[in-house]
Amino acid sequence: MTSRYRAPESVNSPSPRRRTVVKAAAATAVLAGPLIAALPAGAATETPSFLHGVASGDPLPDGVLLWTRVTPTAEAVPGSELGPDTEVSWTIATDKAFTNVVSRGSLTTTAASDHTVKADIRGLAPATDYWFRFSAGGTDSPAARTRTAPATDATVTGLRFGVVTCANWEAGYFSSYRHLAARNDLDAWLHLGDYIYEYKSGEYAARGTVVRQHAPLNEIITLADYRTRHGKYKTDPDLQALHLKAPVVAIWDDHEFADNAWSGGAVNHTEGAEGTWTARQAAAKQAYFEWMPVRPAIAGTTYRRLRFGKLADLSLLDLRSFRSQQASSGSGSVDDPDRTITGRAQLDWLKAGLKASDTKWRLVGNSVMIAPFVVGALSADLLKPLAKLLDLPQEGLAVNTDQWDGYTDDRRELLAHLRSNAIGNTVFLTGDIHMSWANDVPVDAGTYPLSPSAATEFVITSVTSDNLDDIVKVPEGTVSALAAPVIQLANRHVHWVDTDRHGYGVLDITADRAQMDYYVLSDRTSATATSSWERSYRTRSGTQKVERTYDPV
Repeated sequence: MTSRYRAPESVNSPSPRRRTVVKAAAATAVLAGPLIAALPAGAATETPSFLHGVASGDPLPDGVLLWTRVTPTAEAVPGSELGPDTEVSWTIATDKAFTNVVSRGSLTTTAASDHTVKADIRGLAPATDYWFRFSAGGTDSPAARTRTAPATDATVTGLRFGVVTCANWEAGYFSSYRHLAARNDLDAWLHLGDYIYEYKSGEYAARGTVVRQHAPLNEIITLADYRTRHGKYKTDPDLQALHLKAPVVAIWDDHEFADNAWSGGAVNHTEGAEGTWTARQAAAKQAYFEWMPVRPAIAGTTYRRLRFGKLADLSLLDLRSFRSQQASSGSGSVDDPDRTITGRAQLDWLKAGLKASDTKWRLVGNSVMIAPFVVGALSADLLKPLAKLLDLPQEGLAVNTDQWDGYTDDRRELLAHLRSNAIGNTVFLTGDIHMSWANDVPVDAGTYPLSPSAATEFVITSVTSDNLDDIVKVPEGTVSALAAPVIQLANRHVHWVDTDRHGYGVLDITADRAQMDYYVLSDRTSATATSSWERSYRTRSGTQKVERTYDPV
């Protein structure tokens, strides 16, 4: 990431230290046009500029990770490997006017890291708002707010997080980010995966229509491709606005790599014609860690744990790097104990962390749904579009094998661990499926509610990616009115499901309850889409069950 680092100076504080079939081939040539398309129109100049915004992430009680990308010269666009070494400095203050500076430092970024900058700051005060900015060649970046986590042993009365997932550029505008940025009350925001999508232009849009064109136009395969796509996303004004307002805590899912990725390949990867999976996966990971304000606690993965005082800790999972290949739908291999979604080391790490936790709530950032989902009761006219959405065979659909349903031994072991160790108040926060859900997580779904619930789960719908009404191409709400009652009848642990709308969530946590407020957008294809509250569900401390509540926080 950096080639030369200048020690920061202390100022009044201690020093800081899916959905498509496999394609046979994809264009991999990196051309000037697609690269330049990753920048705002007419933005590139001969002086350093911060065209991709600034961001912060992974807050700690004494620090936070700061991020930006500098464009030193006009030709130094994302993925180009062009442009000079550039010194970038940062300044952190307790006020937006930067009259009370508490830390500053600098580093040199190069084309080798795509001119991205990451500064892992320490020496800050817990539970405190800070403002920061970057500078290069006499140019200042926008000023951004960030916030540190509470002290480890602090008694915290409440926490509030925005929650988002599945943001497909070509399917619409990122109004969810804009509405979260307007709240001014978030401690942080969680991105549960599919921050970018890998498809070529037109392959996965809004009911088949490209709302706005991404870059590069080809399916992303090479390091230059992934860098260019990340760069394009970071030009979105609503995404930049949210990064300016609060730190992000992010994990990846499949589309940061390729659709339905697993440890040895992906549905949307053709070995040979698209190079090797090993090379593609390495390129995707490198670009992700360059372009995201994420601190990899374990090299090359996104699984790590953050703590927010005595109120909550947050275990973040990587469910793509270590998983076995997805089983064929309906086959007995979903129960094979030799198959895994987490990998042995990550599952042991998760179990140990949940058991050792002394916080009131144990949150799990989880990219695919853990609650069982039996779909066989749906009618044929709903089964086929659901299969298309989940990238499964459209005949004989049984379970979504890309979720925990396809890796039942790992789920059984984890839930048994929660029960046998009397680990309560575990809440899974989930994305991926492009629908909103509020679920109990039963030990045995077949006998529920006689079987106990080991945890609860809040699933957030997509920011823009197609959901069921989009697949069928009917008015919003049409499919959900038919499908939701049938899904709930066959899955008694599901308290609510909306198969049709786009939006985001707001998670509010107190000692007594964890509540998810679900918000929906008026029109994902409109840059000025409005937002409205749809429903709220909560789990009260000690219950391991979800219940509806009738007011947002």
